[in-house]
Amino acid sequence: MNILILSAGTRDKVVQYFKKELAGRGRVIATDCSDLAPAIYEADEYVIVPRITEPGYLERILEICREKKIDGVLSLIDPELSLLAANREAFLAVGATPIISDAEVVETCFNKYAMYQKLCKLGYRTGKCFRDPRLFLEEVQAGRMRYPVFLKPVCGSASLNISKALCWEEVEVSWKRNADLMIQEYMDGQEYGADVYVDLISGEVISIFVKKKIKMRAGETDKSVSYKDEGLFELLGRFVTQMGLRGIVDIDLFSIGGKWYISEVNPRFGGGYPHAYACGVNVPAMILQNLEGRANEPAIGAYREGIAMMKYNEIMIREMPDNA
Repeated sequence: MNILILSAGTRDKVVQYFKKELAGRGRVIATDCSDLAPAIYEADEYVIVPRITEPGYLERILEICREKKIDGVLSLIDPELSLLAANREAFLAVGATPIISDAEVVETCFNKYAMYQKLCKLGYRTGKCFRDPRLFLEEVQAGRMRYPVFLKPVCGSASLNISKALCWEEVEVSWKRNADLMIQEYMDGQEYGADVYVDLISGEVISIFVKKKIKMRAGETDKSVSYKDEGLFELLGRFVTQMGLRGIVDIDLFSIGGKWYISEVNPRFGGGYPHAYACGVNVPAMILQNLEGRANEPAIGAYREGIAMMKYNEIMIREMPDNA
């Protein structure tokens, strides 16, 4: 069995986990548009590919799937999730199963305002969001909203171009620079993250791992502690089922006044997934079992509470072929 990990970038751990699970029975092939992406060197083989925005990118990935006899393919970056989901049949035609939710679900997750609307429709608590700054201002003047607020791209990722606004003038300035923003209520509470796996065969929620976030950096969890809450497990299981999500899902939440608020939903491996893996939540093994045609048995909350993750910097040194 062979796995293709697209846009591997700096996600060395995810590549290592799949390689360990496939030892002796398959290979991991990784791609990136740069030969300075360290994660590609953790794979059994790597391929340098064009940027995902360049013409012919999809055709090149499908060609790799055929050449390398790929059984399952996944991406580690948000912009590529839509491409995988929208072209599911093309990948299946070359024998590669995209490890991703359906296209409509992926698009809802990627569009933060659409996700806000979906959360409201389903009855889940979340921070108020506005696409029209004038409607936001009316809410502020009526005393129903207050500063600070966050300004973020509707379809952004990796916490890029997010800013905090402390007054109306700052909102105006940001909007003049980029109108493709939304205003999000500042959620003043403890932040948590959840790694959820929904079985690709049965559609059941198989695994839920929750971590209390202690420190964040550039949108990723730097320090966290494993956490359990049966009520939260039930809420998350119900939510991902109602959404129709499949595979690995990364969910950001806040606890405010003893109530849970869902903030963001990413249908991919989150940057904090290594914490779950180190606690025994082996999603790569679950994915491989699904690709072999076997459903996984539910093991929700099957990990120890109070286990801390602390990220630290590491480097990779390699001699480059062209001495670049």
